[in-house]
This record gives sequence, C-alpha cells and structure tokens, in this order.
Amino acid sequence: MEPRNNVTYFVLLGLTQNPKEQKVLFVLFLLFYLLTMVGNLLIVVTVAFSKALDTPMYFFLGSLSFMDVIYSSSISPKLISDLFFGKTTISFKSCMIQLFTEHFFGGSEVFLLLAMAYDRYVAICKPLHYLVIMRQWVCVGLLIMSWIGGLMHSLIQMSSLHGLPFCGPNVIDHFFCDMYPLLKLVCADTYVIGFLVAANGGVICTVVFLLLLVSYGVILYSLKNLSQEGRRKALSTCGSHITVVVFFFVPCIFMYARPAKTFPIDKSLSVFYTVITPMLNPLIYTLRNSEMTNAMKKLWRRKVISGSK
Repeated sequence: MEPRNNVTYFVLLGLTQNPKEQKVLFVLFLLFYLLTMVGNLLIVVTVAFSKALDTPMYFFLGSLSFMDVIYSSSISPKLISDLFFGKTTISFKSCMIQLFTEHFFGGSEVFLLLAMAYDRYVAICKPLHYLVIMRQWVCVGLLIMSWIGGLMHSLIQMSSLHGLPFCGPNVIDHFFCDMYPLLKLVCADTYVIGFLVAANGGVICTVVFLLLLVSYGVILYSLKNLSQEGRRKALSTCGSHITVVVFFFVPCIFMYARPAKTFPIDKSLSVFYTVITPMLNPLIYTLRNSEMTNAMKKLWRRKVISGSK
C-alpha cells in the first residue's frame, strides 16, 4: 500500500509530552509488557506440555494467550521505545504493518472468545454430549475460523485506507497507528469510509458481545440443574470468561461502534484494551483456576528436577 503523496512517515504524539511523565510511563509499560509476555507464554507452554490440560477449554485458552502475545507485541514495544528514546516517528509502511497486525490478532481474539463461550455452553448445558460435540477437529475448525474472521476484518480495514491521499499533515494524536486518527489526516471526504470502518469494527464488537451475553445468560440460567460443587466450578470458569469479555469488549465498542471521530479519552481507553487486558488475562484465568495453577506447579517442578539431574 503506497500513499499517493510525499508522506513517508508519521509523528506519534504519544500519551504525554512531559519528559518526567514519559520516564514513569516507560517503567510502568515495560513492567506491563514483561508481565504480559511471561504470563501468556507460561500459559502457552503449560497447555502445550501438560497432559492434565488436554481439553478443549485449555486448547482455546492457550490459543488466546498466544494471540495476546502477538497482539501486545504489535503495539507495546514501539510505545516503550518511544517513551525511552523520545523518538516518536513511524514510517508509513511500519504504520500499515502495525495497523494490520493489531486488527488481525484483535479481531481473531474477538471470534475466539465467542468459540470459548460456545465451549463452556456445551460443557455446562450438554455435559453428556460434550466429548462428542467438542471433538478435536471441531476445536481446530473453530480456531481456524477465528483466524479467518480476524484476517477478513483486518483486510477490510486496510482496504478502506488503500489509495486514500495523505497530502501533508502527518501528526497522529495517538501512541500507535489506528483507523480513526489516520482518517483525520486524509485529504479527502472520509464520511463514507468512516461509516464503513465503524460498520466493520463496531458491528463485529457489538454483535459478538451481545451473543456472548446471551450465551452466558443461558449458561447461568442452566446452573440450577447442577450440584452445588458443579455450580461452584461452573461459576468460577464462567466468571473468568465474563471478566475477560467485559474488559475487552466495553472499550472496543466505545472506540469503534461510533462515527469516525476521535475524543480525548480515546488514548486512555486504548491503553486499557491494548496493554492492560492482555496482561490481566493470564492472572484472571490462572488465579481463578486450580487446575491451571496445579498443572503449572507440576510441570515446572518436573522441569526443575530434570534440570538438576
């Protein structure tokens, strides 16, 4: 994708222009990114090597953590680097790559969360048929559909920008490349394009969020048929999923299910779903899940023992 003008790079204004605040944010976001990487990679490795977690739920959880690793890495390293070095420029090509990656993996995560809700629905509402319905090829198929959904979403976003003229202004009032801040710099009427972008991103977030609310509503209603122990376990698992869904979708809907305009609060909300949520996901899933924590302990205890021999 080449611009029809001489704009070869953009200037990112970032979160603040204050040097002292930049240093504080550098330390904070570096810590967040390290926790994100360690937490999510720990889940990926544990799910991959622990036989105790060989179930569809953990297959999807490991996939979610892998997506979070790539999604976070498409944004956080550039943000951290800018805060440390004070270099806030990004080439046109790098901006487009970042835009494609964040929407690809962010969109894939949206559809994966829907697949995870379906898995929980089958496990709780149709327990006797769970192993028949959620066979391995079904799980792999749902994961592939999530990737395809994310890819289609990202390609539609990118095609909306293709060929639009950037005729001079190149200052982005954001800390990463995103659709609405970029559309502000286009030297043409972007009303229709902005509507298409909102229809793509906003509709996907809103519809999937509503489907998730309905599915978890059905699940919670069906809990009355379970034993007290079954209810406790189901509530713990679904509680983790619902927490992740709310943290991810509420800012997403506010950001994209609206006309193509930017607001001062946008940057703060973007920090939440691009930096904070990928970091919180491992904590939400592991702290509330005894099977995961026990599997981690056994796996790493085994690694330490084998390593010491």
